[in-house]
Amino acid sequence: MFARTERLLLRPSWPEDAGPLYRAIADEGIVRNLARAPWPYSLEDAVRFVSSEQAELFPNFILYKRTEGAPVIVGACGIGEHGDAAELGYWIARPYWGQGFASEAGRAVVEIAKTVGHRKLVASHFVDNPASGAVLRKLGFRSTGQREERFSAGRGYAATTILYEQDLCCDDDQTPEAASIWAMRSGCFEGLRAA
Repeated sequence: MFARTERLLLRPSWPEDAGPLYRAIADEGIVRNLARAPWPYSLEDAVRFVSSEQAELFPNFILYKRTEGAPVIVGACGIGEHGDAAELGYWIARPYWGQGFASEAGRAVVEIAKTVGHRKLVASHFVDNPASGAVLRKLGFRSTGQREERFSAGRGYAATTILYEQDLCCDDDQTPEAASIWAMRSGCFEGLRAA
């Protein structure tokens, strides 16, 4: 599954992504805000990530900045399992913080979640990472008013998170972005704008 946004190409990871992925994420300021990524983050961790199989309902994407030159990884975004729920997660490499890439990628992944049939998404952020809460609110998530302790492999301990959720519309009126994602998923590229 692939998706394009105004500035990004979202695609599954490939083995050759391990080195660039490692260089983009191996930053304690990024990893400490993630639940599953360990710190220190090693090249072997990146190799494991790009080699892991993904369930069709829970895709993860490497975010490549669309440029005229060599592709540049700006982060990752995807849908994971958290208990019995589908959970949105993302990270952005430090040089690209504050440029709207998390919101841009998040919008595309929310549309993908609708396309593959999820009716609800959950998300959370650690209380000391309010910027992530701002991104979630831009994406239409609402705070549930609840907090939970969640283990962070990057921190090495459990920390308090703020919980969010979003009910996904299941009507027949797809946005142009959703239609574009569905076309790419099904192999129908007619009418899509050029990369």
